[in-house]
Amino acid sequence: MAYTHIFGPVLSGRLGRSLGLDLLGAKICSLDCVYCEVGATRVLTLSRGPYVPAQVLLKELAQFKDQFKNQNGPPLDHITLGGSGEPCLNLELSAILAGAKALFPDVPTAVLTNSTLLSDPAVRQDLAQAEVVLPSLDTLVPAEFAAVSRPHADLTLDGLRQGLLDFRAGFAGRLYLEILLVHGVNDTAANLEALAAFIPELGPDRVDVVTLTRPGTLPTARAVDQDTLAAWRKALGQGAAPAPTPASDQGERGDLRFAELQDMIASSLARRPQTATQLALGLGAPPRLVASALAELLEAGRIADRGAGDPDSRGFYGPIQR
Repeated sequence: MAYTHIFGPVLSGRLGRSLGLDLLGAKICSLDCVYCEVGATRVLTLSRGPYVPAQVLLKELAQFKDQFKNQNGPPLDHITLGGSGEPCLNLELSAILAGAKALFPDVPTAVLTNSTLLSDPAVRQDLAQAEVVLPSLDTLVPAEFAAVSRPHADLTLDGLRQGLLDFRAGFAGRLYLEILLVHGVNDTAANLEALAAFIPELGPDRVDVVTLTRPGTLPTARAVDQDTLAAWRKALGQGAAPAPTPASDQGERGDLRFAELQDMIASSLARRPQTATQLALGLGAPPRLVASALAELLEAGRIADRGAGDPDSRGFYGPIQR
């Protein structure tokens, strides 16, 4: 079955096998980050709205639950709200979190957020229903924030910082802070010093320092080297990520199941470029079937080989850029 707003499960370094929920349906965000793997922001806004109504999304999730149960798929580690833009922009975030928990009571809910709306008490109240929140904070240096995040004009770094602290003060769940480094932009000593002072004040459950692993919005956005990454991780602390187990490579192709697998792969790649191995691990599908599905999707023009003509993107597949 093809889904419009549900994708995956995908293999997440921080959340294991994660089922994604896209709350925006398009690239609608409060930032236009140079490293974003989804592409350039189409609508730069701070206005909340029912971009994907809770009723629509939860209907798909209920259908997925039935399919998932019938196919005896690999267990989910998390249901993750994110997708094409900033999920806290969805005015029905609270209802979506409650509905996901009602459908999957034993699976923790997680939300990926860029932290920009946490200055709003209503957003903090909605978001507090999640069991895991993964906010990002790439820099505390204003010039770097402007260069990396390219924020909405009404956003300030001071407001973002205080919003994070206010949210943490009232949040009983787990908080996993992410810092993404872009070479030559926010990998500075000034940023490291500022974040090292702020993190103990925030008190996250873990800190993940990462860099680009997929092509970003701007071709000039490049990953930092491994020595820099290791030094930042040592200075700021980093938790370990779970390691999912790949599915058996045995099994035969069935036309209906194979078509469903193709739809799941195409939907997943529309939100997150991935390798064949990552897709197999995330979907719990045999690697040979995933490779076959990718070949047919490429031939049909439904996905793109991100490595064609770009050595830095070798091995990654993603959506057709229109």
